[in-house]
Amino acid sequence: MAASEAGAQPARRTVAILFGGRSSEHGISCVTAAGVLRSIDRALFDVILVGMTKQGATVLMQEDDLAGYKLEAGALPEVRDNGTRVLWPASTATRTLTLIDQSGALRSLGHVDAVLPMLHGPYGEDGTVQGMLDLVDMPYVGSGVLGSALCMDKHAVKVVLADAGIGVAPWRTVTKEQLDADPYLVQRVDEGLSYPLFVKPARAGSSVGVSRVTSADEISAALDIAFAEDRTVLIESGVTGREVEIAVLEGRGDSAPRTSSVIGEIVFTGRDFYDFEAKYLGGAGVELALPADVTAEEFAAIRDAAVRAYEVTQCAGHARIDFFLTAEGPVLNEINTLPGFTPISMYPRLWEESGLSYTELITELIELAIAKRPAY
Repeated sequence: MAASEAGAQPARRTVAILFGGRSSEHGISCVTAAGVLRSIDRALFDVILVGMTKQGATVLMQEDDLAGYKLEAGALPEVRDNGTRVLWPASTATRTLTLIDQSGALRSLGHVDAVLPMLHGPYGEDGTVQGMLDLVDMPYVGSGVLGSALCMDKHAVKVVLADAGIGVAPWRTVTKEQLDADPYLVQRVDEGLSYPLFVKPARAGSSVGVSRVTSADEISAALDIAFAEDRTVLIESGVTGREVEIAVLEGRGDSAPRTSSVIGEIVFTGRDFYDFEAKYLGGAGVELALPADVTAEEFAAIRDAAVRAYEVTQCAGHARIDFFLTAEGPVLNEINTLPGFTPISMYPRLWEESGLSYTELITELIELAIAKRPAY
């Protein structure tokens, strides 16, 4: 599937890995970048490391800076401002990055063939960085502005998916402004919904700000937690079903999107839901079943719904699509256009089980990006 097949050695390309960022998922992004750096095929790609601080400054990082990046409770890594600045091209006339060093001197970092954004959450996964790169015609991995922004907004994407006939959990959306104008609204937000409820920020990932609510008197506190991440919040009915995930990868040329040949399942053994600690910090009470034990009919239903969702939301590159597998069929929970991408994350593991290694997957994603925006 990847282009690194037998035959003539292809020309080396230069990839800028962009990581860190302004969101609460900054540390996860750093760990993701470190995993990619360790596994990217150095026979095919040279790498420029562009870190984004929590204030949005883009700085040049060195490989040694990422050597100690790992996930530990209370000690997530962070991009520090080292006084450098990486400048993106000023127009579509070039794809060269420029460095301002600590002394203020300028030098070229050379031509970049593609950008690999490893930014999670707002200001990275939501179309903002994608729009910036589109403006100067820089090839980049992943979905474009519309697909990124749409899938990042849990309310907007539910509306689109429901209109396309794809099952989603019942929900209600409220804004901070609505609650400020009507404080008693909090007493009615669960109308028509089924407990347990899940209270979620509309535009956040990695389960940041998400609470599981089992009674009405817990809603107010859950809303406060969610509003700390976003001014728009969803209250969703809990869905009874197995939590399963499938990986989708853009097809080459006019080919249809590809899916992993297996799905994964989140199996709960003592935890209420798949929260941040369980996803990234090894929290107890959750196991990953890979591959999941599903029938051929169940797999086909999940695969078909995933491809349909990928297409109607205008995704590109990679996406992990999460479902509840119910007795009535799959109910789509979330589309992740920049899924967890460490070597042990579900998206790469699904492809590993399908015969595509982590290194080959990175290569394929970069080559997909370059193919859509050929060199001048």
